[in-house]
Amino acid sequence: MAINRMFRTCPTTGLQFHQPAEALIRWNAVAAVVSLLVGGILGLLVVLTRWPAVHLLPADAFYQALTAHGLNMLVFWIIFFEIAVLYFAASTLLRCRLATPHMAWIGFWLMVAGALLNNYAVWRGDSSVMFTSYAPMGAHPTFYLGLILFAVGALIGCFVFLGTLAVAKAEKTYRGSVPLVTFGALTACIIAIFTIASGAIILIPTFLWSVGLVGYIDSLMYRTVWWAFGHSSQQINVSAHVAVWYAIAAIVFGARPMNERVSRGAFLLYILFLQLASAHHLLADPGLTSNWKIFNTSYAFYLAVLASMVHGFTVPGAIELAQREKGYTKGLFEWLRKAPWGNPVFSGMFISLVGFGFLGGISGVVLGTEQLNLLMHNTFYVPGHFHATVVVGTTLAFMALTYFLIPVLFRRELAFPKLAQWQPYIFGIGMSVFSLFMMGAGTLGVPRRHWDMTMAGNLLPHEWPGTAYLMVGLMALAGILAVLGGAIYILVTVGSVFFGKRIETPDFRRVSAREGVAPAPQPVAVSLTGHGGAGHMAAPGTFVLALVLLVSFVLYYFVNWKYLSSVWPLS
Repeated sequence: MAINRMFRTCPTTGLQFHQPAEALIRWNAVAAVVSLLVGGILGLLVVLTRWPAVHLLPADAFYQALTAHGLNMLVFWIIFFEIAVLYFAASTLLRCRLATPHMAWIGFWLMVAGALLNNYAVWRGDSSVMFTSYAPMGAHPTFYLGLILFAVGALIGCFVFLGTLAVAKAEKTYRGSVPLVTFGALTACIIAIFTIASGAIILIPTFLWSVGLVGYIDSLMYRTVWWAFGHSSQQINVSAHVAVWYAIAAIVFGARPMNERVSRGAFLLYILFLQLASAHHLLADPGLTSNWKIFNTSYAFYLAVLASMVHGFTVPGAIELAQREKGYTKGLFEWLRKAPWGNPVFSGMFISLVGFGFLGGISGVVLGTEQLNLLMHNTFYVPGHFHATVVVGTTLAFMALTYFLIPVLFRRELAFPKLAQWQPYIFGIGMSVFSLFMMGAGTLGVPRRHWDMTMAGNLLPHEWPGTAYLMVGLMALAGILAVLGGAIYILVTVGSVFFGKRIETPDFRRVSAREGVAPAPQPVAVSLTGHGGAGHMAAPGTFVLALVLLVSFVLYYFVNWKYLSSVWPLS
């Protein structure tokens, strides 16, 4: 079979696109946005039901919508986009052809088929088992089969990514080590393989159970192995969106990592320890030993948190260094004040970084502490935490990258540019406030999954304090604002791709293996594929921001221990 060596060079950025890779990146991104649209509509229905003043859906429809919302947002939207990121980080940044494009297309269509089949199962009405689908609750066989097909397709995409790295190495399309962004994508890929393997270990027997070929699924084993899949899938997101942070810092500012070895070491800590954070979902489970819980919530967990703290310092630190080199040296924060806040690529990334650190990161440490977890387990606090990490952190970072890819990859000008400027603020602030009040309601004990917090009609109703109702109401208002921000993103994205003014660029041309595919040394390409230095302490503003994060964490951590002490007499 002839190898496709059709490439084009973006004249603005110098990035090189392989024809099959470009098509696959496009189609995966489109499938991701469609999943986001479906999940966003369902999310609005869920919010309007959990809001006692509206209480939109009946119980059966609520759990159906909640199940489909979780799967479309946490699995389909995120992983479709991450496969696009993998192909971009390998083929485009390493300036090489994509390995086995035909296999990549097979993987893509398996993912599409799996997503459709899973949604079909939920909308049949007999598979409202929610995202976790805990046994012995049973769903229709197509529910599990859809997830298995999607996972197999994503696994193929991971192996195509690894094959592309091998092609780039063999054809010597880059020098030295791979760029840091590609290394971050490799981290996400390795965690994805672990995640998909865990999913296969538990979902295949559960599928056989659903068709009657297996007689029994142990509920404790199911939960333990499922969270190796369910929570680790969110660790793919962390690695991917951190890689996107580094990419956007390079794209917008020409920033290089402060210390590339430290950043790569932090990614390595993710591989070794981050997926163990899934333990926080199991800390109230009596079937697991104290030794297992203590190891996962102390030594392993601390090293994973250390990695995120490193990235949280080095990304804004790299931006500060780049800005100071351009002359923004007055005081601690001129570099930040003079940043391009009207550019949605930057504003989306920076809101993502701050929200992930202050909301998702701090709340994650609290949930991962065995004693404090008892206060929040299975309350509204848990979805508040992962909306801060996966939505504010990952989704907003992916949205920001989209605004760069539309002109570069789709070769279209942004439609509705003013709306695009406002979108990261509307979505980011809305979702941050949504997460904050959701966690506040959870701290007061509001349950995670009950469709009616008023417990109306129950024989033993529970009276929540007025503050809990206030927080849920404010959460719902913020959620509506976030949905508006998501709708603007889809409007801008779809409007740009289908109706945006076409950007005329040189078309694809055949490039021989001997000729090579090195692009012109444009600033963006050089920054994205270059390497940082050994690092030096020249980012005082970032250091102050890191201290603010540390003080915020210590104070919040202390408040939660104080809150825990108030329930100790109950024992």
